[in-house]
Amino acid sequence: MRRTPTRRTSDDWGSPRHGNPAARKVSDRLVELDTIRAAQERIRPVAVRTPLYPSDVLSAELGIEARLKLESLQRTGSFKFRGAYNFVSQIPEDARSKGVITYSSGNHARAVALAAQLHGIRAVVVMPTTAPQVKRAGAERLGAEVVLEGTTSLERGARAESIAKDEGLEMVPPFDDPRIIAGAGTVGLEIAEDWDAFGSVLVPIGGGGLCSGTAAALRRLRPDIRIYGVEPTGGASMKAALSAGEPVTLDCTDSIADGLMPMRTGNLTFAHVSELVDDVVLVDDDAIRDAALLLFNQQRLVVEFSGAATVAALRSGSVEPNGRGVVAVVSGGNVDPAVLVDL
Repeated sequence: MRRTPTRRTSDDWGSPRHGNPAARKVSDRLVELDTIRAAQERIRPVAVRTPLYPSDVLSAELGIEARLKLESLQRTGSFKFRGAYNFVSQIPEDARSKGVITYSSGNHARAVALAAQLHGIRAVVVMPTTAPQVKRAGAERLGAEVVLEGTTSLERGARAESIAKDEGLEMVPPFDDPRIIAGAGTVGLEIAEDWDAFGSVLVPIGGGGLCSGTAAALRRLRPDIRIYGVEPTGGASMKAALSAGEPVTLDCTDSIADGLMPMRTGNLTFAHVSELVDDVVLVDDDAIRDAALLLFNQQRLVVEFSGAATVAALRSGSVEPNGRGVVAVVSGGNVDPAVLVDL
C-alpha cells in the first residue's frame, strides 16, 4: 500500500525556518560549502568517485528518471570512508601518531581502520556484540583492534571514551563532527556535478552525518530541490528529535538496517537536518528487505539493508518525486553472506 507523503505548502516555504528556497540562507553554525570543497580535495587521492547509476528498473516503477548514488562501491564498502579520512588527516601529527579510536556498528569502524592504515597509525574500534561478522572481519583485515561492547551506540560510545582516555587515543566520532559531516558532504558535491536534471534527493539517516553533509552541499548548489532523510521505523531517532525540537534518546531500537539505529542523533546533525532537510520519512523492515532484494535480483547490486532504505522509501510511496529526476543515495554494501543466502 502506498503511503501519502508529507508535503509542505507554499506557506511553509515562506516560514522563518525555511524561507524562499531560491534565496534560502544557511546558518553560520552549519558546515560551509567551502569546507566541503576542501574536504573533497583532501580525500580526492584516496577516495572513489562513486557512480551516479541510472536505474532502469526504478525509473520504470516511478515513471521518472531515477539514479542511485552508489556509495556501496566506495572504499571499505560505504560512504563512511569520506568522513573518516577527512577527520584523521586533520588531526595534529603529535596527537595522530598515538593512534585513533572509534565506536561503530561496522561501516565507520572499517572506514577509520583504513584511514588509520593509510596514515600508518594504530586504530581501535568498539563494535556491538551483534555486529555482522563481515563488518567485524573487514575492520580486522585493515589492521584495527576490535573490542566488542553491548548492543547500543551509547554502550559502545562509553567504552570507546574510556579506552581513549586510558590509552591517549584520538576519538574519531561516527557522525556528530564538522569534519565528518564535511567529508560526507562530498557525496552531495558529486551528485550536483554529475547531473543537472534532478528535483529530489533521498539520503538515509543513522546518526545523520551523511544526510547533514549532503544537504549542506546541495542546499547551496541546488536550493530549489527537495531533500529527504529516510529512517527505519524501528530506529527513528532523527524523526523523534524533530518532533521534540531537540535530540532525544530512544528507549530502544529494532531494525534489520543495523547501520541506521543510533539511539540518539547528534546535536550538530540535528541542527543540519532541521534547517536544511525538507522532511524525514520512515520505512518499515519489509519495505527495506524488498528494496534490497530488488536491487540484488534486477540490478545485480549488493546493497546492505541500511543502504536500501532510500529505495524502499521511493517504492513504498513515503516520498513521491516532484516530477523531475530523483537520486537515491545507496550508503553501503557490506552485506553478511548469510543475509544474501536468506534473500
